[in-house]
Amino acid sequence: MGERVVIALGGNAILRPKQEATVAVQLKNLETSAEQIARIEQLNYEVVLTHGNGPQVGNILRQNEVAKEVVPPAPLEVCNAQSQGFIGYMMEQTIKNALKKNQSNASVVTLYTQTEVDRKDPAFKQPNKPIGIFYDEDEAKKLAEEKEWTMMEDAGRGYRRVVPSPMPLSIHGMEAISHLLEKNIIVIAGGGGGIPVYKDDEGMLHGLEAVIDKDRTGKKMAEQVDADIFMMLTDVPNVYINYGKPNQKKLEELSVAEAEQYMQEGHFADGSMGPKMEAAISFAKGGRKAIICALDEADRALQGKAGTRIVG
Repeated sequence: MGERVVIALGGNAILRPKQEATVAVQLKNLETSAEQIARIEQLNYEVVLTHGNGPQVGNILRQNEVAKEVVPPAPLEVCNAQSQGFIGYMMEQTIKNALKKNQSNASVVTLYTQTEVDRKDPAFKQPNKPIGIFYDEDEAKKLAEEKEWTMMEDAGRGYRRVVPSPMPLSIHGMEAISHLLEKNIIVIAGGGGGIPVYKDDEGMLHGLEAVIDKDRTGKKMAEQVDADIFMMLTDVPNVYINYGKPNQKKLEELSVAEAEQYMQEGHFADGSMGPKMEAAISFAKGGRKAIICALDEADRALQGKAGTRIVG
């Protein structure tokens, strides 16, 4: 087989802002993603996929809230597991169909994935991970008062609930993933950043109410499976400095040192491109390649013809 790539798929590939969150709508969106993954497989890459779940896990929480008088609500980490299952089902089905159209012999499997974190991570005191649907300012203030949610404006698109987003320490199940890749199987894992767990003093696992950033989980996964490339697919074709200003500049190929300088200069917001650049730089420091690009240009980006590439 060829090089090994871990691909983190943005939430917009599954459900775009203002779209109705039906299964039919999400399946239709994922058909586009699946076509790209099938093209990447044709380029002879071993592929691991991870994905976001912000809108989906937020909607599951909302269902819990509406039905709490009838069905006991589940904690956030269980809602994360639920989202892994139904998003994994949709991704696996659409990718299998795309592979069949391409007459590929590759297969696809989805793995429930637990991501270990430190329960003393400072993130638990500073929630900053957006989940769920968008609200206007008045609705956000009301929810903050009534439900004691932490609300935050999200990149000019409205207000969303934010929850703790601890750093991933390790991803469980990497041995199984490596074995599957060697058998020409595309693996979907670490969905929504993985189900957050911690180990107690006796080494026993327990869940935690948090949502781990999927790009950080993807980076950790790429390290653990010894990937050659870590790719983050988003809704913009490139990373930019001075974004939205008259002197906006598109970044194409740059060194780790150049990327770090732009980070220090504050070009990338914490709620949008910041975590992606942080993950890309960290991975590329190991002498490998990280790519940030639009979903529909993923295959071209792997050939050096699109996207922003950070090379270590």
